[in-house]
This record gives sequence, C-alpha cells and structure tokens, in this order.
Amino acid sequence: MNLFKRFLNPKSKADQEQDIPESADRGKYMPEVKLPTDERFMLNFKNNGGKFLYCVDDAEIQEAFDNILMENDWYEKECCCFDDQLKSKFKGFNLDFNKSANAEFYLSTCEFLVANDGSILISSNQIKERKLHDLPANFIILASTSQLIDTIGEGLRGIKYKNKQQIPSNITTIKNFETKKEGDFMSYGSSTKNLYLLLLEDL
Repeated sequence: MNLFKRFLNPKSKADQEQDIPESADRGKYMPEVKLPTDERFMLNFKNNGGKFLYCVDDAEIQEAFDNILMENDWYEKECCCFDDQLKSKFKGFNLDFNKSANAEFYLSTCEFLVANDGSILISSNQIKERKLHDLPANFIILASTSQLIDTIGEGLRGIKYKNKQQIPSNITTIKNFETKKEGDFMSYGSSTKNLYLLLLEDL
C-alpha cells in the first residue's frame, strides 16, 4: 500500500518541497483532500498513542513479536490469550498462555481497523464477555491490511455480514486516548491500553 511504502521510505527534503506548490494552489474554500483509508488510520492510530509495526510476511510478524517481548522483558511471562490459533502461531516463545487479567499482556486478533478515529474494533469473538478493564494493560493485536475500513458503521455491517448465523456480542473499540471523549458510546467502560499493532500486508 502506498502509505506504508512512504512510511518505510520517507521522501527527501527536495521531494517534500516539490509537493508544496500543489497544496498552496488550492483555495481556502476548496474541500479538504480526503486521505486514503490506510493513511488516515495510521495517523489517527499513532495520535491515539498506539505503536504500529508493519509486516510483509509471517517471518516479519514473528520478528516484530520477538522485538516486542525483548523490549518489554516479557519472555517466559504470562500471556492472556483466548485464540488457539494465536497460541499455536507463537508457541515458540515459551509463553505461559492463560486467561488471567493479571498476565503481562493480552494477545488477540480484531474485527476491523477504523480509519476515521484510529480505533480497533473488537467483539466477543476476541474478548469473550470480558470488559476491556478486565484484561491486561498491555495489548498486542494482530491484524491485516484487508481489515482497514473507514467508519465504525462500516465495521458493524462487516461484523454482521461475517457472522450471519449469530452476531457476536460485546462489540467495542480499543482506543489509546489519554482521556475519553464524552458521548463516545462505543468506548463505554474502556480503559487506556499500551497497545502494539502487528499489521500484516495481505492486499
């Protein structure tokens, strides 16, 4: 995706200066240029305080996961995880997988990545019937670029489409805002998390 290429290979100063006249020519009453979904997500997610690791294949996912464990000294520690596939995927790291809220970190997938506010949409498919404050303070989320969407509404429709037999309960968003925004019902009962996102390119 274009954003990730730019993120990994930032433009030179000369290239950036060449971009200035194009934006300067736009009148102040012209509508704002809408950033692509991936770029909006990354900017908003980082503004929320999330840590973003872009990976092109499973080998990079394993390497990034290893680096997170090393950075936080989480080797041979407890990991709260409800997903048997993730337990199998990361079984080589000698972690004590359990369902304890007192574990060092929580490992999970997600439903969608919401670009408009940089949040991560999850449901009972990931967290069962737990509230976010009943899970460890540290999160490692594994997601793919195909899960990027624009709005929460789009995500809710996607959840409904993927789960035609039974719509999951406990749908909420993870946001790393220092303070909660008033009136944001999707984040009701949530708590600030130290969050790492391992994003796999699959498009």
